[in-house]
Amino acid sequence: MLSFLGSRLIQSVFVLLTASLITFTLVFLLPADPARMVAGPSASVQTVNSIRHEMGLDKPFLGQYGAYLGRLVQGDLGRSYKQGSPVSSLMASRIWPTLQLMLGAIALELLIGLPLGIWAALQKGRWPDTLVMGLAFLGAAAPQFWLGLSLVYLLAYRFALFPLGGYGGLSHLFLPALTLGIGGAGWYARMMRSQLLEVLNQDYIRTARAKGQTARLVLLRHALRNAALPIVTMIGLDIGTFMGGVVVVESVFGWPGLGRLVWDAIRVIDIPIIVGVVIFSAVVITLANLLADFVQPFIDPRVRYR
Repeated sequence: MLSFLGSRLIQSVFVLLTASLITFTLVFLLPADPARMVAGPSASVQTVNSIRHEMGLDKPFLGQYGAYLGRLVQGDLGRSYKQGSPVSSLMASRIWPTLQLMLGAIALELLIGLPLGIWAALQKGRWPDTLVMGLAFLGAAAPQFWLGLSLVYLLAYRFALFPLGGYGGLSHLFLPALTLGIGGAGWYARMMRSQLLEVLNQDYIRTARAKGQTARLVLLRHALRNAALPIVTMIGLDIGTFMGGVVVVESVFGWPGLGRLVWDAIRVIDIPIIVGVVIFSAVVITLANLLADFVQPFIDPRVRYR
């Protein structure tokens, strides 16, 4: 296991360096001048050049990227060009709302998607199977902004069951989490159905049935446990995706998470925030995948660290 963890940590460092380089390169190539944005449209050329020098933007690309990596190794994500505050502080204030949204969305994905996938697998070829797969396709294909606005109109405006948006308690969390949950539930339902159908055709399942075990016991003790391995991997991916910020959903519902932070930064080319959120997202995705790989052998002993 130590060898496995060591190799994955080395891979993680490479992934983080690659993510930072690609993001920094794309932002560097944007046809915009952050120094002019900070100085304002009426600032003189001398003022803009002075600000550009203070921000280190007059250095070549490798010089800027090298300076950023040097600060990053020390845990310094830099300071926001626009707000002047440390990026780590700005991100820290947005992590808790993003964490709440992530937990709510994953909970709804699993609560909706897994039972539907199990039902569809047990009713293979019948109308419930067709119905569930049709709904799963619609849920996965529906654009998040359309789905979010539709839920706001129906459940918040027409029937006034939930707030129209903003940040607060569970009533504020439900609609954005449901928007993400519906799309994710479609993927979970399809994955659970396909995995469960594959497992139910295995020899050990037929052996368990031949021994007289009930269908419920075979499903709970043998089939679901082995069908859950890809689900664990998907949960790890969702953790990284949601913790990196969900720009569309957070914008629709006015949710003050990392997605809103990076969207505001993109509009003003605030490079430290953009790269900082990308690095944070890459770290979370890497750790979530590592955790998923670590958990899998406990679910199925046939899986070994490799």
